[in-house]
Amino acid sequence: MQEKTSFVNEIMQKNVIAIDSTSSVKDAATLMTDTKVGCLVVTKNNAPVGIITERDLVRRVISTDKPSSVLVSDVMSSPLIIAKPDYSLYELAQMMKTKGLHRIPVEKDNQLVGIVSSTDIVRIHCFSTGSEICKITEQIISRNNTKN
Repeated sequence: MQEKTSFVNEIMQKNVIAIDSTSSVKDAATLMTDTKVGCLVVTKNNAPVGIITERDLVRRVISTDKPSSVLVSDVMSSPLIIAKPDYSLYELAQMMKTKGLHRIPVEKDNQLVGIVSSTDIVRIHCFSTGSEICKITEQIISRNNTKN
């Protein structure tokens, strides 16, 4: 019996919240709160150029006493690492591990079509079995253990 391979397009969140690079970090924090998300894709001229996370706000703004008026472009993570919808979840987990990322936007035909978090990958463990999901879970747990 051949194991089914799972792909990014099967688990990605399709509602990606974005913010313009000229917005303030205060605007970003408000948007994250209002939309109940932990990150925003940063755009410039409607093209994705970076990502800003709650962690970025803590480490690059609050802990350094920057004002809430600082621009998102000054504290975002860039360049933006992108996944494709046809990547396997194992490939995505490897990418997250090697790059130290918890969230990766998904792009198809130069259009932002989704975002996947490490939580999304772990969540499918509840519904899946087999060696592929075990490898993915081990990679995520291993990465999280090395950071603690």
